[in-house]
Amino acid sequence: MSDSIDLNSLYLNCTQCPRKCGIDRSKAAGFCGEKDKLRVAWAGLHFGEEPVITVKGGSGTIFFTGCTLRCAFCQNYQISQNGMGREISTEEFAAMCLDLQEKGAENINLITGSHHIPKIAEGIRLAKEKGVKIPFAWNSSAYESVESLELLKELVSIWLPDLKTLNPKLSKDLFAAPDYPEAARKAVKWMLDNYPMEIDGDKMNQGVIVRHLFLPGRFEETVDVLQWLKDNADGRGVISLMSQYTPVPFKEGDAELARRKRALSTIENRLVNLQENEDLEDIIDAYDFEFLYYQELTTDTDWLPDFNNAVPFPNNLAKKNWHWKD
Repeated sequence: MSDSIDLNSLYLNCTQCPRKCGIDRSKAAGFCGEKDKLRVAWAGLHFGEEPVITVKGGSGTIFFTGCTLRCAFCQNYQISQNGMGREISTEEFAAMCLDLQEKGAENINLITGSHHIPKIAEGIRLAKEKGVKIPFAWNSSAYESVESLELLKELVSIWLPDLKTLNPKLSKDLFAAPDYPEAARKAVKWMLDNYPMEIDGDKMNQGVIVRHLFLPGRFEETVDVLQWLKDNADGRGVISLMSQYTPVPFKEGDAELARRKRALSTIENRLVNLQENEDLEDIIDAYDFEFLYYQELTTDTDWLPDFNNAVPFPNNLAKKNWHWKD
């Protein structure tokens, strides 16, 4: 990242994400729901990520407020869409990273920060100057521009993008982003091209893990995504196929609940069933990826987070370091 770039200027006529909404975020919130100040909802050790990320000490997760998408089924909707969180300075961000490292985190896992890449890049630099040695991981929807990702080059080592769908109509209905497939493909390819895998024993130090969540009743979406990943990512990155789609008990006003209901009518808003799980296992066996994780099927919904709580996740999944209400 060039030292000559005025990072604050990138908020004045914001084109950071593919929406390019052009809002002056020093004065008003963009589509992402955020102005030009970093806000965070929670930070702590998380033990539910892929094994090469969690390892033994857990992943040092930081959950940012706001999002470039409007996923109708978002489990983190309180912070991604409803604004839950607290403003922090760059210095506080760096201190947060240092604290996670001191608590034994294997990496610093930055979750849903695509709308704040300039400020986060600034924060990572400061954290490294203050002594953070563990890798930084970028955990995102992949709805971000390559130009913005370039600001994170040489700062982030591990990439955890989603590849939600390659269907523009579905992405319009569910995410309010018909251009998601095109943007996400470009972002994921950039990550794969720039960050070859480096795994030391059971720990990833550099590389890409592409995540895909199976949507109940929508096998065609998963087959399309897996085929693209077979052609573009097999042997170059890790594939993580997730089956934990879970209906969220949203607590919102009537108008917002009605909007969600319309969007969710595009899919079957239910848990994945046993037959679908067996079919998914057959599909991934047929593709025979070199590196692949597949989540075990569960009917447990207790893992759904509530960011009102000091520990939003079950205690076996997370340990708190920082909460927005503190």
